[in-house]
Amino acid sequence: MFRNFKMISRVVFGRGCFNQLDDILADKRADDNSFIVFLVDDVFENGALKGRLPVKHRDLIIWVNVDDEPKTSYVDALTEQVKAYASDLPAGIIGIGGGSTMDLAKAVSLMLTNPGSASDYQGWDLIKNPAVYHAGIPTLSGTGAEVSRTTVLTGPEKKLGINSDHTVFDQIILDPELIAGAPADQRFYTGMDTYIHCVESLNGTYLNAFSKAYGEKSIDLCREVFLDGGPDSDDKLMMASYCGGMSIAYSQVGVCHALSYGLSFVLGTHHGIGNCIVFDYLDEYYPEGVNEFRRMVEKHGITLPRNLAAGLEEDKLDKMTDVALVLEPLWENALGKNWKKIITREKIKEMYKRM
Repeated sequence: MFRNFKMISRVVFGRGCFNQLDDILADKRADDNSFIVFLVDDVFENGALKGRLPVKHRDLIIWVNVDDEPKTSYVDALTEQVKAYASDLPAGIIGIGGGSTMDLAKAVSLMLTNPGSASDYQGWDLIKNPAVYHAGIPTLSGTGAEVSRTTVLTGPEKKLGINSDHTVFDQIILDPELIAGAPADQRFYTGMDTYIHCVESLNGTYLNAFSKAYGEKSIDLCREVFLDGGPDSDDKLMMASYCGGMSIAYSQVGVCHALSYGLSFVLGTHHGIGNCIVFDYLDEYYPEGVNEFRRMVEKHGITLPRNLAAGLEEDKLDKMTDVALVLEPLWENALGKNWKKIITREKIKEMYKRM
């Protein structure tokens, strides 16, 4: 059966389009008592962006900390904070930041209308009730969180996204001016996330003309940004992230992301840098992509962390392996329906030990 997946309803792109946020939200405010919740990365708390938020009298700004990967417990705490603020539901949740902040916004919008803990919904299509209206505004580009049907969360037992059509943003605002000030290494690691998305999608068994069209465009834009450079690199990177996210929406990622999830769950490695650490060891699966990735690493003077898992206790290696193996669609996309005959627990553990 062909997938009937949900796409974002509304997209605005262009330098300075963040200034349209007030007009966009006006349609969502039913009356003067309506309120909007802004979930904003706390790196902007004392910056100019704070003064640009179109805050009305009942609105709530929550400065979120994403020094660590988003956890289900943090989602639950944020949800309770919103519920404690008002007895009625907000007219919207607006996530402003990188992939982690946008994932938190998506998750809170879901948990406001669904009972229990966010950890109850880690998996595929477990959400029953539509989310509160939610919009995403990236200040980093590469994760594809702005277009994804997934909110990636670390729970008590696993790192696994809430994958649902209800997760998808209702609106995204793509303003390249917002990503201009990102630190160079963070920009690189996040940008490599979309590059790796595309390598895994374009080499996967789930590949089709839809995902291929978006993936090829995204990877070409990544090459222009990270190998050629130029004055419009931020615009191109923002569109690469969008297209890369669309590529895996009708396809899937692969070996790198599966292993990266295990690395992150046990060691707390951030997603973008975790992907880079893992991808550098995947010549066996993506030889051309890995070679090109290394050229990008060299060109941008990036030093990847080494020996993170060397000497790691056996129980932690086992947990990393468990988390990676839960992600069965990723392995099937990478290796085919018989992937369980190809990849073994011992092989995964040996790959981790090399990292």
